[in-house]
Amino acid sequence: MHDLLTSLQGLPALLIYLVAALIVAAETAVIFGLLVPGEATLLLVGFLAYAGTLRLAPALLVMVGAAVIGDTLAFRAGRRYGSRLRASRLGARVGPHRWRRAETMLGRLGGRGVFTARWVAFARTLVPRLAGAAGMPYRRFAPWNAAGVASWVGGSVLVGYLAGESYETVSRLLGRATGAVLVLLAALVAVVLGGRWLGRNPDPARALLSRAAGLPPVRWLSARYGILFFLLAMRIGPAWTLLINLAAGLLLLFVAGLAMAWLLGAVVRHSGLAVVNGAIAGWFADRRTPGTVDATLAVVSVLRGSVLIVVVAVLAAVLAWRHRPWHADLLSVVGTAGAFMPLVVLAVVTDLTGPGGGAVVFPTQTAVVTASLCTLAWLVSRHARWPVAVAAWTAAAAGVVGLGGARLYLGFSTASGTAGSVLLGVAWTTVFMVAWATRDRAVGTAGPPVDGAEEVSSGPRRPVQPC
Repeated sequence: MHDLLTSLQGLPALLIYLVAALIVAAETAVIFGLLVPGEATLLLVGFLAYAGTLRLAPALLVMVGAAVIGDTLAFRAGRRYGSRLRASRLGARVGPHRWRRAETMLGRLGGRGVFTARWVAFARTLVPRLAGAAGMPYRRFAPWNAAGVASWVGGSVLVGYLAGESYETVSRLLGRATGAVLVLLAALVAVVLGGRWLGRNPDPARALLSRAAGLPPVRWLSARYGILFFLLAMRIGPAWTLLINLAAGLLLLFVAGLAMAWLLGAVVRHSGLAVVNGAIAGWFADRRTPGTVDATLAVVSVLRGSVLIVVVAVLAAVLAWRHRPWHADLLSVVGTAGAFMPLVVLAVVTDLTGPGGGAVVFPTQTAVVTASLCTLAWLVSRHARWPVAVAAWTAAAAGVVGLGGARLYLGFSTASGTAGSVLLGVAWTTVFMVAWATRDRAVGTAGPPVDGAEEVSSGPRRPVQPC
């Protein structure tokens, strides 16, 4: 690797830009791009930017532009030749299973599938063609694709840049990082499954109690003292029963938050990310100036987690008043007027697992700010058309990156702590997004309520539009 970089450093910068751009564009522009090392090229560009052979900002712009051009060419090819390409000998060499997986991703996620495909090696070559062949409008394809390209290209180049000349260190940590990524993927699967379970059981405390009623000790207690429980429930009344159910549900969410924080903290600790904490902190410290520090501190002080929680509460109340959806269960409360409640639970969890509170180190503000911005984008996008939804999620992503970077700049948190906090905030919001989508599908397709949870219709629902 060192010999390769030494030889590349002797080449003209313009030639390196051109060759790297052709490789990145060709990864999606031609079907042979399945064999093109796009990620390795971007990492190499980052290494060369660190070494001074290339400039970081132009390198990022050129690579992003090349990737967008490649995806656009692939989209146009799919629009014109999609069906013939898939049926051709070359399409057969790609493999039916790869076509099916890419098609499934696009069909289930829509525009989000275009974004996600950028992070999956074979999918970023096939999905633009499938989007074109399926008749997806380019005005819908373009913003999602641009967001995926910017995140994937920017992340890959910056990883190469931040790694610098530490090739041996990067190689040594690669195995640990791969293991951490696998655990992280398992954690994300658990988050999605947990959200789906919550969507099917919108009153989790009652659902767990109904399952526990089948256990022998509970059956014995019910048979012996059931009349007392019935009289107590009648004495309490429906209002207090609802409050008790909500409190029990929030307690379950608190326990789930602790488990999620512990798992993601373990992933970050064992990923090897802490090795770059000092380098990143030093890089930011070298660029601090008094005026910039004061301005950044003002922004961070204003956009605190507590302020954003209040903003979420106000927006949720306004949307709940406008659309008036209401069901007497935990999920409906935290998905409408009570959308701020999971954020309060998360703030308590991160306080307990943050510095001085336990073995897991999460900067409280970063986790709560991330979850708050994602919740705001979720609330806005649920009742808006796709351009507004894309704008909301783009603003949320920019806010998370900007505020996380600002706290790194000020030295308030480490790179590994920030990464863990962002993961925790995103995962926490994902649980409720998945739960709400599952609940919407269940209500839209009929039916009887799941696990005895009461469903009170609030009028016709908007059909869920794929993004």
